[in-house]
Amino acid sequence: MFPMMGKVFPNGDSTPVHRLEYQAEIAAALKRQLGDSHRAIKMVMRWTGVSERTAKNWFAGSHGPAGDHLIALLHHSDEVLSAVLLMSGRTELNLTTNLQVTRERLASALQEIDVLLGVVGD
Repeated sequence: MFPMMGKVFPNGDSTPVHRLEYQAEIAAALKRQLGDSHRAIKMVMRWTGVSERTAKNWFAGSHGPAGDHLIALLHHSDEVLSAVLLMSGRTELNLTTNLQVTRERLASALQEIDVLLGVVGD
């Protein structure tokens, strides 16, 4: 028997709204980057070391990653990084991240143009 003092245990029906938003945003970010296939689930399993059931729960939005699993997703997924930065209100960091990605894509495109034009690099 528990003493009648301290915090009250939740009844299980009251999942905080912010947690539901977090779970939905992570699910949407994973789907944007990887799609919604078994291959995508396998990719997340490789990135994070989680079980298939856990990865499926993340894609379904019924659970969200925490701790080291979230860090692994942030390392591998620009979409998850963007979602976390937006949820945390750090949009200025998101802009910086997007600029870096854009710069890398532009540099790659310029290299391809140089190859097509036969320009020899110095």
